[in-house]
Amino acid sequence: MTTDPIQKPHHHGDLRTALVQAGIELLGEGGKEKLTLRKCAARAGVSHAAPAHHFDGLGGLRAAIAQEGFRLFRLSMLAACDDDNPSDLDRLKGICSGYLNFAIQNPALFDLIFSSAPMAGLETDLKQGTAFSYEVLRNACAPFVPRGQDPMVIETQVWSLIHGYTHLYMASRFGPVDLTQQARGPFDAVMALLDSLDGTAPKA
Repeated sequence: MTTDPIQKPHHHGDLRTALVQAGIELLGEGGKEKLTLRKCAARAGVSHAAPAHHFDGLGGLRAAIAQEGFRLFRLSMLAACDDDNPSDLDRLKGICSGYLNFAIQNPALFDLIFSSAPMAGLETDLKQGTAFSYEVLRNACAPFVPRGQDPMVIETQVWSLIHGYTHLYMASRFGPVDLTQQARGPFDAVMALLDSLDGTAPKA
């Protein structure tokens, strides 16, 4: 008795995306230690040699995953903003909320995108991914930049606050991480520090 060979799925020319998605899934299941080219190929349903046509080794795959991670990170921040004409301060706090939400939902991917060392031939792509997501924070901070001040001052203050809080929260500093995102420690109280920015906003 013979059986038909198992047919591997076709990706219609988008195998690169399929491999990146497989890598994100593997990250979510086991962290960076579980991420290998061979496992990504198996998850995507292709031969173990297939990734070599799209990535320069594991480093290239990780860089591509980081790029996609930055895109999803940006969308998370934007999705947390109120669309009903929020104040500048509400929008900024919403973006900070989306920042934390992304880390809660994607801890391994969050860790990867902020720990990816530049790699030969891919440094520009990584920088573009970082700038793409950082632009969301920059735009939200812009209304609070005093005239004549370097925007980086406000941006760094806000980024330090939310990035530091996110790392403390993910390290269970305020209790167990709540995947429902209902209990996020003293998030609102800490973000209230941003209220002081209202006094620095340029006056019309």
